Amino acid sequence: MKIIKPLEVFDPKLFAHFVYVLTKKIPDRGYARHFQFIEKSVIPIPPLAEQRRIVAKVEELFSDLDAGIASLKQAQAQLKTYRQAVLKYAFEGKLTTAWREQHQPEPAEKLLAQIKAEREKQYQQQLAEWQKTSAEDKSKKKPPKPQKPKEFTPLTEAELAELPELPEGWCWVKLGNLSMGVEYGSAKKSKEEGKIPVIRMGNLQNGIIVWDDLVYTDDEDEINQYLLRKDDVLFNRTNSPELVGKTAIYKGERPAIFAGYLIRINQVPDVDARYLNYFLNSHIAKNHGNRVKTDGVNQSNINGEKLCHYPFPLVSREEQHQIVQEIESRLSVCDKLEESIKENLQKAEALRQSILKKAFEGKLAPQDPNDEPAEKLLERIRAEKL
Repeated sequence: MKIIKPLEVFDPKLFAHFVYVLTKKIPDRGYARHFQFIEKSVIPIPPLAEQRRIVAKVEELFSDLDAGIASLKQAQAQLKTYRQAVLKYAFEGKLTTAWREQHQPEPAEKLLAQIKAEREKQYQQQLAEWQKTSAEDKSKKKPPKPQKPKEFTPLTEAELAELPELPEGWCWVKLGNLSMGVEYGSAKKSKEEGKIPVIRMGNLQNGIIVWDDLVYTDDEDEINQYLLRKDDVLFNRTNSPELVGKTAIYKGERPAIFAGYLIRINQVPDVDARYLNYFLNSHIAKNHGNRVKTDGVNQSNINGEKLCHYPFPLVSREEQHQIVQEIESRLSVCDKLEESIKENLQKAEALRQSILKKAFEGKLAPQDPNDEPAEKLLERIRAEKL
């Protein structure tokens, strides 16, 4: 940090506004260059009395502007609360109460039995493929043998007591029993350019993948092993305490692999990837993650084993799809409101800049020919310092 103390020729409040304007113009934001840019900048100095009039006008205008910004940010916070409320009601079965009465879906226990059979079928297919590949070419490096899907014990009475009560036909199960397993991402160093991007934890935002600030890889072995498949759900296993456990769904936008701080959940087709993704971003899942995470210095971790023990509200495939529709119809409205709020916040910042621009062009407050010129005040201050 640096302390900038203006001489008596400058009103400190106006000087602070001027420095704020300068920070928006810094061309090189590299380390230790900010102060150098400000130090070399030319400052317009109005008469001291006019400075005080400018400050009074700026504060008057900023008061209204700040009130508007506060209202927009309050609306943002309310939208965030509403989003979590939608997810909470969704996974307590409250969004599909009327739908269940009309459709009478199959109980979740029947789907759980089908998933168990599907996991075994996929394992046998993977094993057969592995045996065939190993036998065809002995000269190549033998691929790792597929691991039989692990069975996880049911949730205990104590664990169930901490979870919301589910509607009839639903059941709480451990996530590991609905998956072929979890897979850690690539640990190899990425590059600024390359064949395909490597998705990192910063690319997981609000349940989706954002395609900016990317790094890349050309490693064919890494690409073959970690290439993302459409509807893969990625889980952020290591991050700051408030961000660990966030997830996003890969929609096949472009070929990519995933980095080591992420886990791919290899769910079976009977579990809708969107349903899984929304649940893992819900308050229920976040609360569980906060209980099981391991805390280090400024970072927390939830490993693959703990992820497999996450409680998961299993419902029929038809109701999973209906729940996703109910969630997305509500959150799409939130997205539009959020975008509108962001645009208005950007306009508010532009207005702030416009106010300050007029202030330093002498167009914001009236001028008085009787004011002592700033040059005389500056000369007197210099003489006193001699």
